[in-house]
Amino acid sequence: MVEQSRDAADLDVSRPNPGRIYDWFLGGNSNWAIDRVFGERLLGMWPQIAGVARQNRSFMQRAVVDAFDAGIRQFLDLGSGIPTMGNVHEILREHTDEPVRVVYVDCEPVATAHTRVNLQETDWAGVVQADLLNWREIFADDVTKRLLDLDEPVCLLAVSVLQFIGPDGDIPEVLRRYAGKLAAGSRVTVTHFASDVPDHDARASMERFRTECDVTPNPLWLRDRAAITEWLEGLGDRWSLRPPGVAQLPDWRPDLITDPKAAAEAEAMRPYAWFGISEKA
Repeated sequence: MVEQSRDAADLDVSRPNPGRIYDWFLGGNSNWAIDRVFGERLLGMWPQIAGVARQNRSFMQRAVVDAFDAGIRQFLDLGSGIPTMGNVHEILREHTDEPVRVVYVDCEPVATAHTRVNLQETDWAGVVQADLLNWREIFADDVTKRLLDLDEPVCLLAVSVLQFIGPDGDIPEVLRRYAGKLAAGSRVTVTHFASDVPDHDARASMERFRTECDVTPNPLWLRDRAAITEWLEGLGDRWSLRPPGVAQLPDWRPDLITDPKAAAEAEAMRPYAWFGISEKA
């Protein structure tokens, strides 16, 4: 799959790619030596990053299952990255035989090339190559129009992606635009690396990690709980945060964390990321 995707997009693999590094952190095989070398450097700066990546993926899996169980059958995954273990369509297929629809969105050719190969035999999921800030382009794309019925609820996922958007991206306004297109019963789900980690040494490690990301095509920002709360409380009058509000990753559906080892890691990684899920009445 890796070689097919690389050939299809004529990709430059001379620089580390955040999507492939994330894949390596998760134990996937859609990565190259340069990604693994850079990943090792990042681990040296912030040893918890691989654990945070795993727990972020675990959170997404729980959020998708919970949205499905609440009656949502359509999913829009912004900044979906390279398809690796436990992507949205795989989670859904393991959870149900009912008809569902998934649209992945990513701006990077490396991610969309991998995704197209991965979805070759799947007619109920597709990928759009676009910057998530360009919400009009995404909703106007033929893939989105074919797969999503905006008169029915959609679960929008912005999982560990908004941290790659700087202040000029106007995240609150972009999220409001997406929210305004979604029907009653829809959800907006966000996770984001935290800047307000209580432990001083841990914060310093995260800051070193953040600085190192400046040499990649995707610089990274850290933000606090108040910022994430402001985004999700500003989606519109009919939107409200689901309990427990903006909280740490293990606090969403902990009953679905059934592996004691994963539960222990979730607790250890608790301070490093925030999540919030808002729902439209």
